[in-house]
Amino acid sequence: MIRSTLLLLAVASLPVACAPAVVSDPPGAAVQVDATATAHRPPVVSTGLPPTATVPATPTAPPPSPPPTTAPASPTPIATATTVPTPTPDRTILCSQRLPDNGLLTVVTLTYGLSRDFEPAGLVGLSGYLPNDVTLGYPTELRRIVVNPLVDMITTMQAEGMQPVIISGYRSYSAQAIAREKWLEKEPERANILSAPPGFSEHQLGTVVDFGSPELAAIVGQEDIEFHTYFYKTSEGAWLLQHAHEYGFTLSYPREATEITGFFYEPWHYRYVGVEMATFLRDAGISLTEHQLATEPPPCIPD
Repeated sequence: MIRSTLLLLAVASLPVACAPAVVSDPPGAAVQVDATATAHRPPVVSTGLPPTATVPATPTAPPPSPPPTTAPASPTPIATATTVPTPTPDRTILCSQRLPDNGLLTVVTLTYGLSRDFEPAGLVGLSGYLPNDVTLGYPTELRRIVVNPLVDMITTMQAEGMQPVIISGYRSYSAQAIAREKWLEKEPERANILSAPPGFSEHQLGTVVDFGSPELAAIVGQEDIEFHTYFYKTSEGAWLLQHAHEYGFTLSYPREATEITGFFYEPWHYRYVGVEMATFLRDAGISLTEHQLATEPPPCIPD
């Protein structure tokens, strides 16, 4: 009996290999963890928090971007203003030596004149282009660029029952000097209205037409009159005022621009500048001279 008891006690004292012993720990005792379990997970750091609390993971910064493998793009150059060419390239020249290009917008006033040697390119006689029933006051030349628009305009006026007269076109420096002398002798009190000094007339550009009307003499009450401010009362003058811009012509010296242009009102004096510019000037209610002097530097040095 004693042997059996001793045998049972010996067997009970041997370790069990199939499972670890489960030990009930008293409160506050340290917990033993199976070594085989801890080998497969990271150690737990004690935070001092209650067992049910959780600690949010600290965000980690993203890894830095790798350096670029290509060179950075060249910086975009800063835009610079582009100088717009003007009718007169050299603004340091004296007006008496001024030889502008053949643009349609050359400024000519009583201050800014032209050289006596200036002659426009492409002059042609009008007699071979106009209808036979159009009266030419003098043998008249214009630049070729003006001819087709002028013929179209004249043809339209005739179709509407008018009889436009072309009194003058291109005048050279010397021809302008002769015209000036004629008016000084014929009508000295009106010479400054009817004729500019040589070198200061738009007629030297070859793009200007002076129009007349067979109605003018009756309106003014004077025979053989060519120019008068009452031209605007004629059928031709009224039509030109309303429609000339449609063909590229503009009134150079309107009544309200005398102080700007330096010329008296000339309702018969039309200059070809192209449809776009003529329409712009009409819509804006300004003369070409006013527009040019407001938007461009002086074209030459007065002398």
